[in-house]
Amino acid sequence: MVEVVNVVSSGSLRVELELEAVAQELDDIVDYDPEKYPGAYVRLENTEPLITLYRTGKYIITGSSSKQQAVETRNRFLSALHDHGVLPSAEDDWFSIQNYVCVADLDEPINLSALTIGLGLEKSEYEPEQFPGLVYRPTEYDCVLLIFGSGKTVITGAKSIEQAESAFEGLKSELESIL
Repeated sequence: MVEVVNVVSSGSLRVELELEAVAQELDDIVDYDPEKYPGAYVRLENTEPLITLYRTGKYIITGSSSKQQAVETRNRFLSALHDHGVLPSAEDDWFSIQNYVCVADLDEPINLSALTIGLGLEKSEYEPEQFPGLVYRPTEYDCVLLIFGSGKTVITGAKSIEQAESAFEGLKSELESIL
């Protein structure tokens, strides 16, 4: 079973912003320190997804657990900007889901060295001194699977939950023919 753990989305407000002024106006929800990072961090509530807002008016929402939560966070963010006079209306130029990060389990330990060879060196990388997981880039899916020796797998870069599920099922099929 594939489980969504993070939905990354982004959008554009159609305006350039003075982040210092935004941070002052929305002091209770904005953290801005240009010496540490050029973007302002916006968290509507402590447990909410994180919004990173840039001077260009572009923003990224990370930490959503579903597409619905990402959209709701965006709507509340736009309303807060509008209510404080930062935006003339509670609308943005565009908004889209960029990436689903999902986890799944192969339910058995995996020999990653053998799997690297079986999957093919052109599609997989395994350098245990650098990273403890195998990085698999299947050509038939537009995502990356990080496979760990425990069988735990992280699917990242998927544009939909269905794509993540399909990529994981494809991996399981590959494993059946290899192992």
